[in-house]
Amino acid sequence: MNGGGRRRLAGRLGLTLAGLGVVVLLPVLQSHISAQIPGGGDDRYAGLQWRFVRIKYHYHTEGTQTPQDFAGEPWFIDAPAAEQNLSRRVKTATAIQVEDPIVLPIEDPRLFEYPWIYFVEPGTLTLREEDVLTLREYFLRGGTAMFDDFHGPIEWDSFEHEIKRVFPDRPIIEVPRDHPVFSAVYKLDGVPQVAGIGSFMQGRTWEKGGFVPHLRTILDDNGRPMMFINWNSDLGDGWEWSNVVEFPEYIKFTSMAYQISINEIVYSLTH
Repeated sequence: MNGGGRRRLAGRLGLTLAGLGVVVLLPVLQSHISAQIPGGGDDRYAGLQWRFVRIKYHYHTEGTQTPQDFAGEPWFIDAPAAEQNLSRRVKTATAIQVEDPIVLPIEDPRLFEYPWIYFVEPGTLTLREEDVLTLREYFLRGGTAMFDDFHGPIEWDSFEHEIKRVFPDRPIIEVPRDHPVFSAVYKLDGVPQVAGIGSFMQGRTWEKGGFVPHLRTILDDNGRPMMFINWNSDLGDGWEWSNVVEFPEYIKFTSMAYQISINEIVYSLTH
């Protein structure tokens, strides 16, 4: 979500949130939220464990006075509501044992304890040489990353430059529509485009020239996707704003975000 959208949204919601103290879900929306998930949870995945691990990374404008189109550090966008909401949804939709979300820098040795990690706004990502080596080892040991909320050709080029440092000899490929990730839990026809809340408020689903959503990956030697690269889509906003009552029409994007995300997580944990 761009900074202008966030600032406009903050202005519209400021009085409401100040009066409420917390964001609550109206009962009238509860049935719509519930309809997004299987009743009683899917017990096929009982015994699996998962934790939302948000990665703290170095970024282009770090330590400078360069203006950004968002507030705060890019790796922390949508937190903590995004991971809290997604964690609750995974727990409700599946029998996976869900632990509390955490934040880890790439250099933290605990990284290798977790099979799934999350990068938001990776179009701003800057990898140090030691980060390149750590991520390469993490992926080749069987870890999976979700990359989310970056848009358009400029941010793609920046991300591609950094991720190709990790795997210079492995191509970035499109995940085909018949790949089992699209049916891991929910049956999806392809890659949804989840609108950021700022784009939604402006009546569009895209931003920064990223008109078409893509799900891309890099495969290991066994053909396993080591990452799910969600380009031109904002899953994090779909999680973060899923309980906001002021925008009931946004529920369809929340549903899209939860469905593709849970599919990617379950596929990662089972492959």
